[in-house]
Amino acid sequence: MSNYKTVFFTLGILQIILGIFMLIPTIAQLFYKEIDSSFFGASIVTIIFGTLFFLSNLDHDRKLNLQQAFLLTALSWLSIAIFGSLPFIFSNIEFSFTNAFFESMSGITTTGSTIISNLENMPKGILLWRALLQWLGGIGIIVMAITLMPIMNVGGMQLFKISNNDSSEKILPKSKEIALRLIYIYSGLTLLCAISYKILGMNIFDSLTHSMTTIATGGFSNYNDSIGYFDSFSIEISAMIFIILGSLPFIAYIKFLNGDRKIFISDIQIKTFLKIIIFSILIISVYLIINDSTQLNLRSVLFNIISILTGTGYVNGQFDNWGGFPLILFLGLMFIGGCAGSTTCGIKIFRIQILYSFIINQLKKLIYPKGIFILKYDQNPVDNKFVASIISFIYLYFVIFFIITALLSLTGLNFITAISGAATSISNVGPGLGSIIGPNGNFSSLPDLSKWILTLGMILGRLELFAILVLFLPSFWRN
Repeated sequence: MSNYKTVFFTLGILQIILGIFMLIPTIAQLFYKEIDSSFFGASIVTIIFGTLFFLSNLDHDRKLNLQQAFLLTALSWLSIAIFGSLPFIFSNIEFSFTNAFFESMSGITTTGSTIISNLENMPKGILLWRALLQWLGGIGIIVMAITLMPIMNVGGMQLFKISNNDSSEKILPKSKEIALRLIYIYSGLTLLCAISYKILGMNIFDSLTHSMTTIATGGFSNYNDSIGYFDSFSIEISAMIFIILGSLPFIAYIKFLNGDRKIFISDIQIKTFLKIIIFSILIISVYLIINDSTQLNLRSVLFNIISILTGTGYVNGQFDNWGGFPLILFLGLMFIGGCAGSTTCGIKIFRIQILYSFIINQLKKLIYPKGIFILKYDQNPVDNKFVASIISFIYLYFVIFFIITALLSLTGLNFITAISGAATSISNVGPGLGSIIGPNGNFSSLPDLSKWILTLGMILGRLELFAILVLFLPSFWRN
């Protein structure tokens, strides 16, 4: 395993950082007089393992090749989910390992599905830890999407390389400066969101935790009624603003700071993202007016569309009683997601755009067989292999979705719960549809096997499918 010393060295650093973050909830425990040894014990265990990985691989060569980059990506998320479950297991609350791992994986992948049915009665330390997991998962996916995924050529993400000089042999050194800038931007947005929530009426604890899960588009809340608990339109407006900010490509923030002041109105991903929001609001509103005007609540329509599209999963009402068509539209929005290089998941806007352009080009070729049509994205030619990777990603995305749906059905779940559970896991959305895992439901009553299937869907969706599946190809390791 000497060739993978850099991988395990990096894993050690990540585990040490995770262990340090575990000490933060102890402050909440002291303040709210809910002292136990859960977080301190989990922190010690995590730091010890991290230190062992760190010290035993000090002689690493400070480089990552392509195989090691894939392995590091998968092991990072898996190890953080495993060690992140320790505070739940060590707590006074009776968490089984399945439930603890499900909650931890849902947090770190910013999915937002929960097995906790009585959030209001949870210790503050547990609530804070759930928020911290989502916050760490949010910044983790941004850094990975902008620095590692383009180099790994995952699902067409190579279109978003920072520079043309990226080399798979020297990933970490070139990524360090970019990662630091992303962390500063991400932390700044979180702070602004927390201040906004506090000004608008949340207490300090709620404003802190909800700001972390808002920017991360994770959706973990401290209340069973989610954001609807506060019954405040101003808080919901603030949430929508910062959810959208978290759903934009973070590379746009870097470009803005570098002097491109028009990036937020010129970026084609952002423009399409906003158009989808507006179109969805209009179509749902028209549907409700035609079919049942008493159900029309623009405040609820606007909030839930933004929350579902971005995979945040906050809710301010039960949208599953609006009728059949809105549920189908919400299911479609779950698949789309936000912009590449943001905290959102799903297929992503840029893939939808390129697929649309590809279809239009194919239709033109049918009409004008001798014509030459060059596929472009943002005025730049798109290579055929990029298109192929995007088409294969979308195809595989739906294949895995149907497989997860079938497996969930085999565990005894009804059709609506199975299909929406599969969608919410692979798209990292949070709430599903129906009476069990719907807007105000939770995943606690599902069989353990269903929960393990859903956690698999969460990590596959979060890491863009190929980053996990490629590890099981023998030819990949021989290359």
